[in-house]
Amino acid sequence: MKAIAVVLLFGTIVFAQDGPSPGNAAPGCGPASIKFEVKADKSPHALVQTPAGQAMVYFVEDDTEFESNPKPTTRIGVDGTWVGANHGNSYFSFAVAPGVHHLCASWQSRTIIGAHDTSAAAHFTAEAGQVYYFRVKNKWLREHASSHVDLSPVDSDEGQLLASRRVLSVSRPK
Repeated sequence: MKAIAVVLLFGTIVFAQDGPSPGNAAPGCGPASIKFEVKADKSPHALVQTPAGQAMVYFVEDDTEFESNPKPTTRIGVDGTWVGANHGNSYFSFAVAPGVHHLCASWQSRTIIGAHDTSAAAHFTAEAGQVYYFRVKNKWLREHASSHVDLSPVDSDEGQLLASRRVLSVSRPK
């Protein structure tokens, strides 16, 4: 039930925004000034049913190659609006209308000195009744002192498997 409330909340919230921030030039990103508080809901969750006439989008954060602490909080943007955030190995979902959508994954702050490549972008075309999964893979390699964010679509079977191994991320703007 909590998962449904989270989806409805993020599916209907529209933040007043003035377009992408200068450091986040991708069309999916929102302003750098928007920050999120993120909590993990470790109770069991079923995948959310797709609302009629819409598509569901799942973002699964993968920090298995992040060799540092703290782990980053990764904001997720759709069409210039931040819709939520993940922290650590977690996921969240929300509904979108059919059509082309621009996505952005961006670290909320650079928690590690020297971090770069902390944003990624993609686009996709949503169809009503479909479910889409995207993996946000955060990497920090100590030996190379380099960071990287990768945002990529994954097969629905792989997406369901990844989400089942993660905790639900519940976020709200600070």
